[in-house]
Amino acid sequence: MHAERRSGPRERFREQARAEAKRVALDQLAESGPAGVSVNSIAKRMGITGPALYRYFENRDALLTELVSDAYQDLAEALEEASEGSRRKSPPVRFRELAHRFRSWALEQPHRYLLLFGTPVPGYRAPGLTLGLADRAMRAIIDVVADLAPAEPPAGRSALDRQLASWRAERGDDAQRPPAVLRRALLTWTRLHGLVSLEVEGQFTAMGVAPELLFRLEVQTLLDQPWD
Repeated sequence: MHAERRSGPRERFREQARAEAKRVALDQLAESGPAGVSVNSIAKRMGITGPALYRYFENRDALLTELVSDAYQDLAEALEEASEGSRRKSPPVRFRELAHRFRSWALEQPHRYLLLFGTPVPGYRAPGLTLGLADRAMRAIIDVVADLAPAEPPAGRSALDRQLASWRAERGDDAQRPPAVLRRALLTWTRLHGLVSLEVEGQFTAMGVAPELLFRLEVQTLLDQPWD
């Protein structure tokens, strides 16, 4: 019992130090992008030495992995909340709300969005453990798209359909999703991601185009697209 009491404060201090390091790293991320995250610089801002910070994170990549994992989890929770919160609404309304939640999450914290979907960090490769976290967001999209599908969506046996089926099997998705649902879900992901990425990077500014209007048009285009 005495050992447990002694270890309690140490563990709390460790978690506080890790949380502070991640907060500083997020500040760096917002200021300079993923390549600007530096363990030594983080330690300096915290008032400790670089070697001291390595007690909490093995290296820069370990710290980046935690930031990536946290961001994927936060995005997934945002999309799941949008999906569950609109469960009693019509499928098109649910789809719109999910799409706009994806966009709002990215605009609220563009540095975290770009950490996940922007230019890869030089020398960094995210470990496999982040795949499951990333897939949570995709599952939310698949669930909403499945509600949009007609009672008997078109069957498919193309090479892409087989690849999509294998992809879901590898992710442990036990639900037997029709090929048309998986195609539409992936199409939704790529098209929303493309528009949001361009908006986050400021590509529409010089065009004088309102990104929100373009995004709404793309969402409606996805809804209107035939299931064939």
